[in-house]
Amino acid sequence: MIDNLPFLVVAITILLGLYTLLLKKDLIKIIMGISLIESGVNLFLIALGYRWDSIAPIFTGAPSLAMVMPTVQALTLTSIVIGVATLALLLSMVMIIYRYYRTTDVREVSKLQG
Repeated sequence: MIDNLPFLVVAITILLGLYTLLLKKDLIKIIMGISLIESGVNLFLIALGYRWDSIAPIFTGAPSLAMVMPTVQALTLTSIVIGVATLALLLSMVMIIYRYYRTTDVREVSKLQG
């Protein structure tokens, strides 16, 4: 049970993000849902690369112990950087939408679209 706990947390985080993404009508909440899904995927990648009784891959003078997979850690760091850039872009788009329409409600913005 304890071995599957990270994957359970991943599933809950992604499901909460999907719930927020699909059922909320505020643009800020939709962006929060996207961020939750991203965090769940990053946690999933880290959980996949974890090895029990292993050491960090940055220690070069390590004895002959198993090391944690550095590939998924590098992939997760890249995903975090891309996620921050995407989050900044989405928030700037919401600011422009708010300035133009004076609302962040998706229903109001789509009504004004014509």
